[in-house]
Amino acid sequence: MFYDRHHLSVLAVVRQRLGSTEVALDLTAEVFAIALERCESFSSRGEGSAKAWLYTIARNKIIDLYRTGGAEDRARQALQMQPLIVTDEQLEALEQRLCAENTGALEALDGLPADERDAIAARVVDESDYAQIAEDFAVSESVIRKRVSRGLRRMRATLEEMR
Repeated sequence: MFYDRHHLSVLAVVRQRLGSTEVALDLTAEVFAIALERCESFSSRGEGSAKAWLYTIARNKIIDLYRTGGAEDRARQALQMQPLIVTDEQLEALEQRLCAENTGALEALDGLPADERDAIAARVVDESDYAQIAEDFAVSESVIRKRVSRGLRRMRATLEEMR
């Protein structure tokens, strides 16, 4: 099921940006409600594009959250979806699961060669664009793109082995 495949990764990204699991749960529910509303406009081009599509929706909802000061749930209400009710125990278990996911990603990142690790950190963590990273590292933009691509591929393989 689409939700089962992607909800934890979307939740982890949203939680990382917001620092609050409770708000991240609300926003993630809205992301998937919007995805459901717009599913006909999405043309499947593989697993990577589905995640990118969901991350783009999440990014836009995070921007809206900062702009308005609150999480909207218009799409969820329009679809008559019930709000999530999470107990303290469920929240704690979810936070532990997200922490374990992050730990695995950090271990995978640490296992990369320094040039790939630094390129990924600059691109993903610092959110620098490729041109700026290339200038900072005194190499071409294509070299940085290749380092990031190669490093992410290695990280993905490592994370799959961990599972």
